[in-house]
Amino acid sequence: MSRPLHIAVLMGGWSAERDVSLSSGAGIAEALEGKGHRVTRVDMDRDIAVTLSELKPDLVFNALHGTPGEDGTVQGMLDLMGLRYTHSGMVTSVIAIDKMLTKQTLVPYGVPMPGGRIVKSRELFDRDPLPRPYVLKPVNEGSSVGVAIVTEDSNCGNPIARDAKGPWAEFDELLAEPFIRGRELTTAVLGEDALGVTELRPQSGFYDYDAKYTDGLTEHVCPADVPDEIAEACKRIALDAHRLLGCRGTSRSDFRWDDSQGIEGLFLLEVNTQPGMTPLSLVPEQAKFVGLSYGDLVQRIVDEAMREDIGG
Repeated sequence: MSRPLHIAVLMGGWSAERDVSLSSGAGIAEALEGKGHRVTRVDMDRDIAVTLSELKPDLVFNALHGTPGEDGTVQGMLDLMGLRYTHSGMVTSVIAIDKMLTKQTLVPYGVPMPGGRIVKSRELFDRDPLPRPYVLKPVNEGSSVGVAIVTEDSNCGNPIARDAKGPWAEFDELLAEPFIRGRELTTAVLGEDALGVTELRPQSGFYDYDAKYTDGLTEHVCPADVPDEIAEACKRIALDAHRLLGCRGTSRSDFRWDDSQGIEGLFLLEVNTQPGMTPLSLVPEQAKFVGLSYGDLVQRIVDEAMREDIGG
C-alpha cells in the first residue's frame, strides 16, 4: 500500500457531461477513502484555483469529463499552480479532445481512422458534405454528445432542414465522417497495458450519450466475441494511440468494425483521455475482467500520477 495522501477529487463542472463526472467522482472518492487516503470532494466552479490553493492537496484526481476539464484548460491551470494531477497533461488533452487534431497526429503513423473534414454548420442547409450515410459530430466534445447519423431516409431533410433537430443547431462547426457500418468496440489502456476489448450493443442501434449512461440501454460483451486478429489489433492500436498522443494514467479507444471487411474494416474513431468511472463505465469493467478491482484501478492511476514530474 502506498503512503496515504490528501487527494482532491475534481468533479462536476459545467460541461454537458457534468452528471457523469459527478458519478465518476463519487465512486473514485469512495474508493480512495477505502485505500486509506484523505479525500476532499470538489465540485468545480469558477473559483477552482482559489479552492485548490487553499486545500494544497498532494494530488488532484481529475474526474472531470468534457470541457474545460478534458481539453487542456484545467491541466494548464494545474501546471501553473504546481499541482500533481491524474490523467493526461495539457498538450495531450488539447490534441485528443479535438477529433481532427487527433487524426492529424495518429494517421501519419499508420493508425487507421476514417476520413473526414470540418464543415460549417450553415453549409449543411445547402448540400451534404459527404455522400449519405455520413456522421456529423462536434469537433471537441466527448461521450457521443451531439453525434448525428445522416442517412437517405433520416428525418432531418435532404438537404438538412434549418429547423431539424441536430448538432448543427448547437455548434458552428462540425466534423463530417463517412459512416462505417458494423460493430462498436472499445479498448481501455492502463499505463502500458491494454486491458481488453468490449463490444457495445445498444438497443437503439446507436451508442449515443443516453445509451452510454442509462442502465439497460446497452449490452456490454466483455470480452468481445471477435476473431483474435481483431482483438489483438484493437489492443495494439489503442496502445499505439495512447503512446503517440502521450496519454497518462488511463485512456479508452473507441473503434468501429465492419466485420464484412475483416481487418481492413477496423477504424479507430477517437481516444478518450479521461474515460468515465461510473458503475456503467467501460474501463472499470475491463479492469475487473483482468482481475483488477475498482479500488486497485483507482490506486494504479494515483500511483502513476505520483511518479510524474510536476508539469510534465
